[in-house]
Amino acid sequence: MLAEYIWQRCMKQQVTTGDFSALLTGLLLALNLPATLPLWMCVLGGVFAIIIVKQLFGGLGQNFMNPALGARCFLMLSFSSAMTNSIPKGNAVWGGYQATLDAASSATPLMQVKEAAGGADVAASLKDMFLGTTWGTIGETSVLALLIGGIYLIVKKIIDWKIPVIYIGTFVVFNFIYVCVAKDAYMPVFYEVCGGGLMLGAFFMATDYVTSPITDKGKIIYAVLLGLLTGLFRFFGESAEGVSFAIIIGNLFVPLIEMVTIPKAFGKEGKKS
Repeated sequence: MLAEYIWQRCMKQQVTTGDFSALLTGLLLALNLPATLPLWMCVLGGVFAIIIVKQLFGGLGQNFMNPALGARCFLMLSFSSAMTNSIPKGNAVWGGYQATLDAASSATPLMQVKEAAGGADVAASLKDMFLGTTWGTIGETSVLALLIGGIYLIVKKIIDWKIPVIYIGTFVVFNFIYVCVAKDAYMPVFYEVCGGGLMLGAFFMATDYVTSPITDKGKIIYAVLLGLLTGLFRFFGESAEGVSFAIIIGNLFVPLIEMVTIPKAFGKEGKKS
């Protein structure tokens, strides 16, 4: 919020921090970061999200991609080691408080699934991943909490159910097809759904009003595209994750999707008598 305030004052624009859109961006960015990330990197990510992704393109309603996801990808490319170190080894001191941790630093459960060969065990159980008693970025660990929040938004009609449901459903179908075609593949669908940022991205990031389609057909096409891209990135890419890049690429296609799915106005292109 401070970055937005300073930028708008320097550019002699109307200060819009009162709409709290910058606060929402900060919250979503925080949920995409590991708890051990140095605070100065969090600040850098927040400044990048607000100034580079949002304000340089005209401010609220004009950004071409989700600011929080843009900042996450920026931090992932710039500080990959810090962004993937979810749990510190041994005891850690956070803000002057001593915290004793049972888990040691290791790959996230999703990465362990990707690296597993021949049905090898994954350290985290499906129950741990569903409840959130495992490691990962702050907003990707508890599927239960994400489902409660997502269902609440759908019931209140804040978001449309089409994007998250079709997104997750397309990814599940892609997962089944991949496992059937690649017989040696070990990609258990429930681990893939509960691991990583799929649930967070589907309910809270892909449904962003500014960067998602407004037409019903467009939402379906957009959601299917996200599911396919996430599957391609996860199963054929080097990283076990792919939600952030899938949503950003999907954001870039939104203007084209809306152009081909927006209904024609009544009476348009009619013949003159």
